[in-house]
Amino acid sequence: MNKSIQTLRELAKVYRDLAGEDINNSRLVMHQQVNDLQSTRPVVLIGELPWNEMNIDNQLTLVCKEPVLRAVEDYLRKSIFQYKRFPADMVLKPYISIKKVVDESSIGITKTEDTLASDEANTIVSHEYHDQLSNDSDVDKLILPTITYNEKETMRRYDIVANALGDIIPIKISGIDYMQVLTWDDVSEFRGVTPLLMDIIDRPEHSHKIIRKLTDIYVHRLNSYENLGLFSDDPDYLHSTAMATNDLKKPAIGKPRTREHVWGRGVAQILASVSKEMRDEFDIAYMQETVGQCGLTYYGCCEPLDTMIDIVEKIKNLRKISITPWANVDNAADIIGNRYVLASKPNPSAVAVKALNEDSLRKELDQILSACKRNNCHADIVLKDISTCNNNPNNIFRWEQIAMEMVNSY
Repeated sequence: MNKSIQTLRELAKVYRDLAGEDINNSRLVMHQQVNDLQSTRPVVLIGELPWNEMNIDNQLTLVCKEPVLRAVEDYLRKSIFQYKRFPADMVLKPYISIKKVVDESSIGITKTEDTLASDEANTIVSHEYHDQLSNDSDVDKLILPTITYNEKETMRRYDIVANALGDIIPIKISGIDYMQVLTWDDVSEFRGVTPLLMDIIDRPEHSHKIIRKLTDIYVHRLNSYENLGLFSDDPDYLHSTAMATNDLKKPAIGKPRTREHVWGRGVAQILASVSKEMRDEFDIAYMQETVGQCGLTYYGCCEPLDTMIDIVEKIKNLRKISITPWANVDNAADIIGNRYVLASKPNPSAVAVKALNEDSLRKELDQILSACKRNNCHADIVLKDISTCNNNPNNIFRWEQIAMEMVNSY
């Protein structure tokens, strides 16, 4: 057995022991209580991290060369590192997941762009997208993709991991965690921001034609995922937020999960600057055909929605709404009350400085917690979109300590 495999096996043992701790079950119950609108305190989670700035004492340095094992090693190292140093309410599953490999053919066009990076080791870069959908003939190029489950490749990956680690920890094949619909993110990448926003005003019929085509593609994906039995039976996180719930229907024994058994997630970040009437016309109406068909729905990402909740709640089975740093959390909590989960996103810029301003952070978190408590809200508090911690991971460690201290006194 080579040295890299031995190292991987030792990591798997550490992960197995951590995942076996009782606190994982306790945290999972809290996740469920939040999503089932029965919580006693908000759940705190941290994701989308600047791992390139956090490699203390080479604890994140990979040694495996084989690509499948290297990916597993990366997962184990990051999970162990976070669990030990800044877990918040994270949950470790008692197995290693091998995702089903899903192949999808082209939808007829591809994004073209120019990028600019300030740190080559960071995956966060600036994008300038070129317009691929400027006229109707371009839109006509959009086609439904062919979607297939690549069982052979999935089993190849499974066998590699099972042979290396199967005697230490269970290895499980899992599927797609939730139905994600990013229609306007797609338009942003196919067009760029300026022509997209201009055409909503100047050429609304052209914008509708684009969204109609892309929605049809997402409906096709949803149908394909169902028909191929691709949805996971034990999903992890819902875009960094808590996902566990008892309120989704369960399939009959031996039957695959369908849309009614899974979460849907929809976003339209680029529409942050348009009116709620436009959001309703150009996004919510179309979301009804995709995420609105799922058992529960989470809507929003970085766009402020505190003044648009009456539009968002038109989505069938809505359960969770994203409230970003650019939204008024007091207004949002007043409207949401205990009817939906308030997925609060504190400002990640707090950890992007040389040293964390603890007084400022406490003030921000206190406003969120006070708004939730005053309105009996059920909430996720999620630190995410962390493009940098200014090469000082202690900012994130201390953020977690303060957040947990405050929610435990909720």
